Amino acid sequence: MRIADLNWLQVEEYLAGDDRIVIPIGSTEQHGYLSLATDVILADRVAVEAAEPLGVPVLPVLPFGVAPGFVAYPGTVALELDTLFLVLRDALDSLYSQGFRRFLVVNGHGGNVSVEPLLTEWARAHETTRVRFHSWYAGERAVAAADATYANATHANWFENFPWTRLDGVTMPTGEKPMAAIDEERGDPARIREILGDGTFGGAYERPDEEMLALWTVAVEEVRDLIEHGWG
Repeated sequence: MRIADLNWLQVEEYLAGDDRIVIPIGSTEQHGYLSLATDVILADRVAVEAAEPLGVPVLPVLPFGVAPGFVAYPGTVALELDTLFLVLRDALDSLYSQGFRRFLVVNGHGGNVSVEPLLTEWARAHETTRVRFHSWYAGERAVAAADATYANATHANWFENFPWTRLDGVTMPTGEKPMAAIDEERGDPARIREILGDGTFGGAYERPDEEMLALWTVAVEEVRDLIEHGWG
């Protein structure tokens, strides 16, 4: 359930019987022909769909992430890793003071993964606390489902092309683009744009909706299992 659909009284009542909360984080960055908010949309949706049957609250998704390599594409917003951590640290401090103890950070963007060890250190400094960091697209079951669906699941190609990340009036290219190799975090943004062109890393641009919805179901169930059983 979304925190946006609750008031503080309801959250206080929830805390009387449970201490779990889900924190989705994403990135606002170029995604080829897909929405600039693709990582935001996917992190939010997978978190909400996973948590809803369990009655666990989900915070509003953090819309900005570590994306320095894409700033040559208009609309991209990039944070420093330290900035991302400080925002999450302050959020965790606030929630901890209220009684939350189990935090699942659901990540939708590859550039954010370096924040995980910093969050682990925060948890070690707080007794009886557990922080889990899960990139929905990199979960063992989600990766297996992607591999079984089609080749080259990667940034801005078919792997992120869902009905809810497409844009009205935008036609996807046909065929497949040659795969490109770049260093998104340390490469020069202008050079990255020169290499990538439309922004996709390569491969097919789209797959049939029935394939994508089956993959999505696996990803949601994997996140739900973590919310329910992933605390050790």
